[in-house]
Amino acid sequence: MHAQLVAQAGRGIRVRRLGGNRSGEIRLTRWLRNPAVTVREMAETAAARTAERCAGRHLLAIQDTTVVRSEGGGGDYLHAVLGVDAADGAILGLVDGVFLHREAGRKAGRRARPVANKESQRWLEGASRAAAVGASATRVTVIADRESDIYEAFARCPGNVDLLVRAAQDRALEGDERLFAAMDKQAEALRVEIDLRARPGQAARQATLALRFAAVQVARPRHGRVGDLPATLGLYVVDAREVEAPAGAPPIHWRLLTTQTVSNGAEALAVTELYRKRWAIEQLFRTMKTQGFDIEGIEVEDAAPRNRLVMAALVAAVTVQQLVHARDGGPGPLRPVTDAFEPDDLPLLRAHCRALEGKTTKQKNPHPEGSLAYAAWICARLGGWTGYYGKPGPIVMLDGWTHFQAGK
Repeated sequence: MHAQLVAQAGRGIRVRRLGGNRSGEIRLTRWLRNPAVTVREMAETAAARTAERCAGRHLLAIQDTTVVRSEGGGGDYLHAVLGVDAADGAILGLVDGVFLHREAGRKAGRRARPVANKESQRWLEGASRAAAVGASATRVTVIADRESDIYEAFARCPGNVDLLVRAAQDRALEGDERLFAAMDKQAEALRVEIDLRARPGQAARQATLALRFAAVQVARPRHGRVGDLPATLGLYVVDAREVEAPAGAPPIHWRLLTTQTVSNGAEALAVTELYRKRWAIEQLFRTMKTQGFDIEGIEVEDAAPRNRLVMAALVAAVTVQQLVHARDGGPGPLRPVTDAFEPDDLPLLRAHCRALEGKTTKQKNPHPEGSLAYAAWICARLGGWTGYYGKPGPIVMLDGWTHFQAGK
């Protein structure tokens, strides 16, 4: 049913469009408004499949929040946790997804409230979900951006989880020193060149990063109800700052707080590379927005059915990202097609492959049947990719995937 909900949503989800006709619209509307269908159940079903793929792997649980519907200073938001293989960046699946409603003007008294009564509780709960879903993984690292720089998140980090967070606050350290000044004084440990992906308004380019690291004792904040937390926390900091950024380009400067031990330049670089994999969740949200599923334009006013539709789109967007990553058949071992498709889908995939393949080598599916790369080639071709020019991106994969689902 989730796939049917989004099967025709390549340029925006609308219930009438999804139904295909009046009877289909009524059937989908009943499903959306069925109180027995919950977003919690949808998320847990997806997470159970992700848990099966974590065995023996280093799981990166990347979490972030995106807008579903903006209402002045507040609105509705989706907090997602995406599972990624640390070794090769393969998308393992959804770890968690929860909805938040934010009211305007709630900042007053924020510091006096315990984390459990704040929206920031979602970062702690995301780490707990990652620990549960990744129980069979060899390691679990939870990665998030600056909004997750919360003392309590580090203090209450599950025992089988490492945290890696971009620092937002110039925290007090044990004694009188501040975090940022302490890192400025550290000697450069390593200098590396990295490739930066293109972003809106910024072209792809190379950057030279100077890496510094240190072990620090972070002091408990003076504000807020954190009296039951330890007075200090032992953490590691990796400071990655760009050397001589091009004119007009904002220089990179990442200060990364982590529970993972960092004792040399190579380990500092490894932490930096893990943080860079956070890009996967940015791509996931882009697939859900204007050019993809257009969740911000959903024409369903009631929150419960709207959230069910958004959760279905989230699960589908994860599948699209799995296909994008698998399109080249590497760099790691080939993932099985069942990461993103049901076993019953295999005959239809074969039929599409036979119809799409041409006589030339470039018109042949180069990947073995049964692999996710095999299915990604089919979806790319269904989405309009010729096989000759460039690489199919998320929107092409989305179009091809929805074409496949609509034909089932």
